[in-house]
Amino acid sequence: MTTTERREPAQNADERTMLDGWLDYHRQTLAWKCEGLTDEQLRTASTEPSGLTLLGLVRHMAEVERGWFRRVMAGEDAPPIYYDDQDLDGDFRVTAADTWAEAQAAWQAEIDAARRIAAGLSLDDLSEGRHRSSADPFNLRWIYTHMIEEYARHNGHADLIRERIDGATGD
Repeated sequence: MTTTERREPAQNADERTMLDGWLDYHRQTLAWKCEGLTDEQLRTASTEPSGLTLLGLVRHMAEVERGWFRRVMAGEDAPPIYYDDQDLDGDFRVTAADTWAEAQAAWQAEIDAARRIAAGLSLDDLSEGRHRSSADPFNLRWIYTHMIEEYARHNGHADLIRERIDGATGD
């Protein structure tokens, strides 16, 4: 039984409402793909040789939310949660000790922080921080668009992983 509520974005809203709607829709989609699974299932890799898991995707998206909204947009000193300089893919590497409860709480905390940061800004506001890919600031519009792209790409991965785990499919 599905309890994650996914709301279709408005079809004729203003730009900000549309971007907020699509970002929330994709956040909800990833939560929906993880719903009803055990920690062991959430740690199940897609297929050899890939180690990609639903739990790893959630941890990765916590890092992506943190990076783009807190570090780049707000200029906060927010160190990584799951990776470091010695293991840049640590967010994707899960062990038997990693749980949905912890990963979901971290992810939700980063979503909440992202919403707080974005709430006081216009789409044209420029970032306080910088990303390693550019010395130039990003506007909030770019960050929203990138986040939607990032979730959409990884939700495609989540579809395939979930189907492998229990056969569940859906948009």
